[in-house]
Amino acid sequence: MNSKAFDYTALIITIIGAINWGLIGFFRFDLVAWLLGDMTLLSRIVYAVVGICGLYLISLFGRIGTSEDN
Repeated sequence: MNSKAFDYTALIITIIGAINWGLIGFFRFDLVAWLLGDMTLLSRIVYAVVGICGLYLISLFGRIGTSEDN
């Protein structure tokens, strides 16, 4: 998988995580816990993947100005 595809995948996963946090903040509704159970192994994996994608996207700041689209 090339870097651009990985960037978009990480961005989509992070956006989904942000939507979940918005639901928690506005409506006290945790979509991940509702779908997968409260702090089950699978829900913890989802939370971890979202967090890892968010951390990975920090590197996007350094690459925004340096990348050239051909």
